[in-house]
Amino acid sequence: MSRLGRPHRPFYRINAVDSRVKRDGAVIETLGWYDPMSTDATKQLKLDTDRVKHWLSKGAQPSDTVKDILAKLNLVDAESVKAERAARAQ
Repeated sequence: MSRLGRPHRPFYRINAVDSRVKRDGAVIETLGWYDPMSTDATKQLKLDTDRVKHWLSKGAQPSDTVKDILAKLNLVDAESVKAERAARAQ
């Protein structure tokens, strides 16, 4: 996720990025966006699910926040995400 927007009004783009690239480096592909401040739930998230599935099948590792979003959309197993977090907390 790359943060955009103005102060106190975040807006995020969900991107596919090579792990060897700098934090704000080149993006391979933009997969969607997330607007946590939007009051309308339909305008809060836009995601190209076909491309997300493609990148996950290629071995992409989503961040924790993106995993939560994908779990809500049933693109990844929510129970495995919870188990992984619990294992790291120990």
